[in-house]
Amino acid sequence: MSNQIRANSVLPARRTDIELHTADGLTLVGELALPPTGAPVATLVCLHPLPTHGGMMDSHIFRKAAWRLPALAGLAVLRFNSRGTSSVRGRSEGEFSAGEGERFDVAAAIEYAEFADLPNIWLLGWSFGTDLTLMHGLDPAVVGAILLSPPLRFAGPEHLAAWAEAGKPVTALIPEFDDYLRPAEAAQRFAAVPQAEVVPVAGAKHLWVGDAETVLDQIVGRVAPEVAVPLPRTWDGPIEDGDMSAYADRTVAAFADVPVAGPEQRSAE
Repeated sequence: MSNQIRANSVLPARRTDIELHTADGLTLVGELALPPTGAPVATLVCLHPLPTHGGMMDSHIFRKAAWRLPALAGLAVLRFNSRGTSSVRGRSEGEFSAGEGERFDVAAAIEYAEFADLPNIWLLGWSFGTDLTLMHGLDPAVVGAILLSPPLRFAGPEHLAAWAEAGKPVTALIPEFDDYLRPAEAAQRFAAVPQAEVVPVAGAKHLWVGDAETVLDQIVGRVAPEVAVPLPRTWDGPIEDGDMSAYADRTVAAFADVPVAGPEQRSAE
């Protein structure tokens, strides 16, 4: 019997709780989800939004990627809590450092993927995670980058220039109604990276609420072009329901009055 894939549908995968160990001595918690059978065709290393504003490894796009893409697209999905970030999986050691100390977190995640022999490693950054991708993700093991709602708040022209010189593929998905960087300005800013593909998404907002399927299709189309998209919206095999009730107090409204850290705060944090 065919089941509709819903927001909290969990499809089959081989899921393992993992720990990442950073060069500055921290232990970060995470999860690796592999296809139910066989080797993955590509790997997503997920870098989440600002933890000071509710971002974590369970932020909804990453949660849905881990719950669906191993089965639907044959992808490996590695997601983790950056330093000082907590979720149901647990709390990673350390404290948020506005993009500086997180360089070690990114390196630890890439290193884990390498040591696990995961193929075709792509960084999937979202919001603050896109800044981490651009600032710290230009590693020889990384094939390319997918950027969701990049604010370009911490990443500067020098980071864009480095990606331009490297020539690695970069795709930026830009919501039409983004809070920080909208399509026209994004096209101007990413012009510094000739190979960058800027994809405006009509009607979307920074948090991609209601647009998860569009985002997942766009991701798969870049990292696993041999997989047909749009992805199936139904599943004929076993399916479970994930419980996200633990995050009822971590809605966007809960952070409405929390100031967003800027690059000028790096030295103070």
